[in-house]
Amino acid sequence: MSVEFQTDEGKKLYVMWTSGDREVALKMVFMYTYNSKAKGWWDEVCLIVWGPSSRLLTEDPELQAYLARMIEAGVEVVACKACADSYGVTKQLEEQGIEVIFMGQPLTQLLKQNAKLITF
Repeated sequence: MSVEFQTDEGKKLYVMWTSGDREVALKMVFMYTYNSKAKGWWDEVCLIVWGPSSRLLTEDPELQAYLARMIEAGVEVVACKACADSYGVTKQLEEQGIEVIFMGQPLTQLLKQNAKLITF
């Protein structure tokens, strides 16, 4: 599996989740990301797990179950390898079906191409 980072006339949404706050995850990030794909608001949706969110995700079974539903619905999920490595959670994220890669260059590319990117 390999996530493609490219713009495509506003058909793909990138959601960057950086918060370690569980309530932000459940009531904002996951809710909007899941519904964006499940209800067809966007053709493609990619969740980027970055920073403290990577650790939170490995510690919370409810978030893990919700993430599995998102993946099943077709949401692409990728995590920042530098962040995951710094928290010691790379293997746990990969076991959840998340592609773990260095994200600095792909994020820069998205920003330079004015991709549809929201951050939480």
